[in-house]
Parts: sequence; structure tokens; C-alpha cells
Amino acid sequence: MGRRIVFQGISGSGKTTLARRVAAALEVPFVETDALVLGPGWSETGDAELRALLRPTVEGDGWVIDSDYRRKLGTYVLEHADTVVWLDLPLRTCLRRLWGRTIPRIRRQQELWNGNTETWRDAFGGWDSLFVYAVRKHLAQRRALPQLLARPELAHLEVVRLRTPAAVAAWLGTIPGDRASNLR
Repeated sequence: MGRRIVFQGISGSGKTTLARRVAAALEVPFVETDALVLGPGWSETGDAELRALLRPTVEGDGWVIDSDYRRKLGTYVLEHADTVVWLDLPLRTCLRRLWGRTIPRIRRQQELWNGNTETWRDAFGGWDSLFVYAVRKHLAQRRALPQLLARPELAHLEVVRLRTPAAVAAWLGTIPGDRASNLR
């Protein structure tokens, strides 16, 4: 495993939590991309601005990023990564986790990033709601990500595909450094 790691997975897969833990174990910077992309009032950072914000980290020697935001950045992050950790957990697991974190956030009106909070409508209302998006993204990612990662320009990537919580825990146990064993 390298030291420039990007995590892939749908909402509720544990990307941010695991990425933060791995960054701490490896003692490298961690970037939560949603915090950069989702500005006040859920406004989105422009593509060029996002690339400029990420450039110092992505072009550095070591980092962990919890999503590559391909729709805004193309393969920029993947091209600079050496490892992709794909949290390809069962949909039911991700939805259960999503439920467990979203309901308390809504009830407490917990700030996520830049003054934004989740609402019942955002979570459950319509085609673009958090839960519908997670289902759509799960299906789309399972179709598209293997094809993307098989492209010749991304052949340098080590791909770690984790399909169960037990596999995630086992993989986390392989992270070097004394701090990793305290993170399970």
C-alpha cells in the first residue's frame, strides 16, 4: 500500500471515517472533499477552484482523500494516487449506516460543513435525496468503477476492494504503524 490513497464508496460506506483513521495511522494529511465542495447554502465549489484547493495536497508525497469527485475533477486525483480503497459494501449495510448517522444529524441540526445541515427533505424527498442517491450511486459505481480502474493510464494503482465490514477491519489491521492497531 502506498501513501497517496483515495477512498471510493457510496454514502454510508464509511469512506470518511476510515480515511481519517488511515491518514492518522500513516501520519499524512487527510482531505474531506465534501468540506471543500459544499459551501454555504450547499453551493458548490467550481471545478477549477476545487482543483486549485486540492493541488498542494494531491501533488504532495503522502495524503488520504475520501473521494475523488470525478464529476468535477475527472481522473486528476486517481492519476496522482498510488492506492484506491473501494468500500464496496452491501447496499443494506450502507443504508443502515446512513440511517444511523442521518437521523441524529437532522434531529440535532448538526452542522456538516460550512454552515450546512441536513433536512428531512434532503434525506428522503425525491430523486436527488440522500437515500435515493446512495442507491443510484451503488449501482452505478459497481458498473463503472471496475472499467475506470482498468484503464491503461490508471494501471499504476493498487486497488483494494473491500466487500464486507469484516474485510474492512482485517485490512485496517494491515496498516503499518503503532497507531493503526488502536483504531479498530
